[in-house]
Amino acid sequence: MLKNKKPLVFVAMSGGVDSSVAACLLQEQGYEVVGVTLKLWEYDEVGGNIFRESVCCSIETINDARNVCNQIGAKHWVFDFKEEFKKNVISNFVDEYKSGRTPFPCIICNRKVKWEILGEKVFPLGAEFLATGHYARIKFDEKTGRYQILKAQDSSRDQSYVLWSLSQKDLSKTLFPLGDLTKTQVRELARKYNLKTANKPDSQELCFVPDNDYERFFKEWENGNSVKPGPIYNLKKEKVGEHQGIPFYTIGQRKGFGKGFGKPMYVAKIEPKENTIYIAEDKELWKKIFTVNQVNWVSIPKPEKSIKCQVKIRNQHQPASATLSVLDENKVRIEFDKPERAITPGQSAVFYDGEILLGGGIIVKVEE
Repeated sequence: MLKNKKPLVFVAMSGGVDSSVAACLLQEQGYEVVGVTLKLWEYDEVGGNIFRESVCCSIETINDARNVCNQIGAKHWVFDFKEEFKKNVISNFVDEYKSGRTPFPCIICNRKVKWEILGEKVFPLGAEFLATGHYARIKFDEKTGRYQILKAQDSSRDQSYVLWSLSQKDLSKTLFPLGDLTKTQVRELARKYNLKTANKPDSQELCFVPDNDYERFFKEWENGNSVKPGPIYNLKKEKVGEHQGIPFYTIGQRKGFGKGFGKPMYVAKIEPKENTIYIAEDKELWKKIFTVNQVNWVSIPKPEKSIKCQVKIRNQHQPASATLSVLDENKVRIEFDKPERAITPGQSAVFYDGEILLGGGIIVKVEE
């Protein structure tokens, strides 16, 4: 057991500026900080960017995190979670795309890897808290006796959307030091602390597809068995072309459609059992009603009746007003006040009441 007079917090450090500043702030606030970096995948397995290891899970980013810890006098550990990440995140990502759905792997990684699997490692070692560089806030509501997730103060950086699956137990042991800060303030603090990561650019690509080439990834993964060409139909079920493989497509994607049609065409429906893509004009992509399962209620208990809330259906989507009706213990029906574009199975729907994240789940069916 690690015994400290100060409360012990393990900070998940990617080697970026956000988690670096989070570690510095917690140390300033009187915590005993241990930085922990997760090795989640190998370049020779996922492909892409093999000769320029400068993104997540590379030696360079591990060293950047270690340098920050050395600078503030904190311990730094590295955990090898490659097998756990492959099983829980990459395999799910591949299976979902093969099934015609569009997953958001960061959400599963947060729940299964960063909180569940990492938590099983650090809390038995005496950790009182786990901290990350997410832009979000946690508040305890005395009236309901529940921990709440709140949007970040900086709406342009808010990352509450990717945290909907965390449990009350998770939140009771979690710290988000950046929730009240803007990105500009975080960079200013990094320069104040003289951190090497102060001007490091933010990562944009999916971490285990470092070249951002999804087609390359799916063609190489499982020796290409994830990809099979098939027909493209319009909504009249007339064949209009051939697709290169269902994993390359998502609802609302243009993907070069339009040649020969005289107008832009978009993916409107994916039928994995028939290995078929349907395309349509943009006006066909706007829907109002859909079903969500695997629901996790965060800031409130499961409602006993329908509620009005704002619902976000993808990471960059602006939450829109909707009515939420509970169907059973972990399934709800959502009806937007106005149609929204490209509601996509596999993506997360997250429910808000203003700045409070009520809960979330996975979109499973969109009604015509």
